[in-house]
Amino acid sequence: MTKRVTLITGASSGIGAELARIFASSGSDTVLVARREDRLRQLADEIAAAGHPRPAVLACDLCAPDVCEKITAALKEMDAEVETVVNNAGYGLFGEAVDLDRAQQLAMVDLNVRVLTDLTLRFAESIVRHRGGILNVASIASFLPGPRMAVYYATKAYVLSFTEAMRGELGPKGVRVTALCPGTVPTEFQGVAGFKPGLDSAVLNLSAAAVARAGYRGLMSNKRLVLPGVGVRMIPFLLRFAPRSLVLASVARVQQKR
Repeated sequence: MTKRVTLITGASSGIGAELARIFASSGSDTVLVARREDRLRQLADEIAAAGHPRPAVLACDLCAPDVCEKITAALKEMDAEVETVVNNAGYGLFGEAVDLDRAQQLAMVDLNVRVLTDLTLRFAESIVRHRGGILNVASIASFLPGPRMAVYYATKAYVLSFTEAMRGELGPKGVRVTALCPGTVPTEFQGVAGFKPGLDSAVLNLSAAAVARAGYRGLMSNKRLVLPGVGVRMIPFLLRFAPRSLVLASVARVQQKR
């Protein structure tokens, strides 16, 4: 019998791991995708030990050009169909775009944009059939220009725009589509990106577990947008009253101090 599953990318740590715990605790059969197989298996063991359905583990490099085909083949072998997709995997790089490694920045676009788009479209038919959901992890950066993280901010703007458009297309077909836009979250992201959180991060800071809970509740209640934390919710509101040139200059000053 074909099994309905929740596919979660970037599930080996941070928000992705917390989302895996939440979906599994709700009774969902989950498939966890990330590079680090040891981390995924440890998480699967922990979830199973808590009495929840043991997740399937799919270790693969999401930056590989054929990764979406491999995920599709693995799901077919499991006799599983995607009911909900959680596109959480992504990374950022800190520094002047012209100085950072170009290949790494293009790989960021591949992961943050191409893979998210491919998985969303690839499994849309089964998601519609099962009246499931799509949870795309964007960022508060989606609303801002990002000097010194130019490519990352731009990819997250795409994620928000794409998610809202998919909601417009798939919502009438019974699919829940939600964009999760957290602020700074203390995870491995900062180390990979290469920046030290400052005062702005402290104001917007929320734990990965709290962000994941907000994202799950938002998806289940079919919210268009989830902005976890009071500080994060204030930013889109305040941006309505600020000229774009002022926003750009303000972000540039904050980033320069990192």
